[in-house]
Amino acid sequence: MSNLNTSDAISNINAGFNAGGFIRFPVTNYFAIEPELYISTKGSSMTYNSLLVDGTAKFNLTYLEMPVIAVFNMTKLVNLQVGPYVSYLINGTVKNVANVTLFNFEQNLNVNDYNRLDAGIVVGVGLDVRSVTMGMRYNLGLIKVGKTQQFLGTSYNIPNAMNGVLNFYIAIGFNQEN
Repeated sequence: MSNLNTSDAISNINAGFNAGGFIRFPVTNYFAIEPELYISTKGSSMTYNSLLVDGTAKFNLTYLEMPVIAVFNMTKLVNLQVGPYVSYLINGTVKNVANVTLFNFEQNLNVNDYNRLDAGIVVGVGLDVRSVTMGMRYNLGLIKVGKTQQFLGTSYNIPNAMNGVLNFYIAIGFNQEN
C-alpha cells in the first residue's frame, strides 16, 4: 500500500506489489545483514483543489529497489528490521481527471519529470517459521518524487511529495537451517 506524503493535496493509498529476492547473512545468532533487490510499484491518487482547478491525478511509479536491512532476532521466530534503501525509477505515468484542462498531467508529465533516484529508511517486523518468512515494513522516502521545475520564475514540483509504502510480505528461504 503506497502513498505520496504531501501537504499540497489529499493523497489516497494505491495498492501495488513487490517481487524480488534477498540473501540473509547471519553475523551472530541475534543479528544478520540482509541485502535485497526487487521491483516495487509505488504512487498515489492525489486530489487537488485550488481557485483555478479541481481534480485527481493518479501517479503510478515503478522502481528497482535495493534495501540493506539489519535484522535483529528478538526470539527464534520474531525479528525487527531497519536499514536504508535506494531505488531507481524505471517507469512513471500519471492519469488525470480535472474540471479544467489548463494543465494536462497525462500529456505534460513523463518519466523525465520525476527524480530517477529515491532513497529512504525501512523499518519492520518479521516472523520466521522454518523456511517461510513473513512480515510487515514501512518504507519512508526522503527524496521528493517530482523534479524541481520553473514556470514564470516560480519553482514547483509535481508531485511535491515523497514516497511512503507499507509492505506485507511472504518469502520462501532456500538452504536455511530449520
